[in-house]
Amino acid sequence: MYRISIRYHFDAAHFLRSYPGKCSQLHGHRWVAEVVVKGEVLDDLGMLVDFSLIKTQLKQALAEVDHRLINEHAYFQTVNPTAENLARFVFGQLRELPAGVRVERVRVYETPDAWAEFGEV
Repeated sequence: MYRISIRYHFDAAHFLRSYPGKCSQLHGHRWVAEVVVKGEVLDDLGMLVDFSLIKTQLKQALAEVDHRLINEHAYFQTVNPTAENLARFVFGQLRELPAGVRVERVRVYETPDAWAEFGEV
């Protein structure tokens, strides 16, 4: 099994609804999203998939929340904008992959030391 990964950062604000602490207040982060895709077959160039394709799709997904209040995005109107839910959101946005390549996981870092992940079991 081959795996490749791309990381990309974005800046956004959020607040957690019904949270019993400081995070219920509006605040911002420099988030990092990391995508891992996997597959068993390389193309004629010896690549699973071009890094630039994954990076482009990741950037497109993050453009919807970059430099914004995440809570205002349609997806997060009823879903709390936690790192876990951001990871699930990004995972769902990555669709245009070559045959045999699939997203294994998306990891979203809220800080350099704290992340949440969504992906295959």
